[in-house]
Amino acid sequence: MSTASVTSRPGAVLADLLPASRARDIALVVGGAALTGIAAQISVPVPGSPVPVSGQTFAALLVGTALGARRGFLSLALYAVVGMAGMPWFAEGASGYAMPSFGYILGMLLAATVVGGLARRGADRSVLRTAGTMAVGSVIIYAVGVPYLALATGMSLSQAVAAGLTPFLIGDALKAALAMGALPTAWKLIGRRS
Repeated sequence: MSTASVTSRPGAVLADLLPASRARDIALVVGGAALTGIAAQISVPVPGSPVPVSGQTFAALLVGTALGARRGFLSLALYAVVGMAGMPWFAEGASGYAMPSFGYILGMLLAATVVGGLARRGADRSVLRTAGTMAVGSVIIYAVGVPYLALATGMSLSQAVAAGLTPFLIGDALKAALAMGALPTAWKLIGRRS
């Protein structure tokens, strides 16, 4: 399959530009999990919050968008399962599931799936659509992570919002801006080459 036919075919994501094979899909899933684990190590503690600022949310949304819903889900599921099994690749080198921020990992799994589905519909091809896609993904992560944080710590919902959402909004806007530049640009470069 040529690159030109893939880029013009509706429903393609960036990963579909590589020659199709089971080995490709396995490598993409493992690579997406590894990228998320590496990005999670870029981590800065937030005073008063058990949730650090990290690169894992950006990586999870990027993985979902670039790989599509199925491979994005599998990649983040692998990331979660290996981390629960003891691999210290969650934020701040954590592992396991008995941590207050584990809900964000579950949210990333769902978000990667949703943004992957949106990318198959072309949501990563323009700056505005990419911004919307990243916003939807971030809302999903917080919709799972913040209530989990409240339950895991005994915080009220408003306390969990103050500790697990509000301090991260500016960073999420910066991450969305990076994606808004990177994803549409990748599609434009591919279009020029074909």
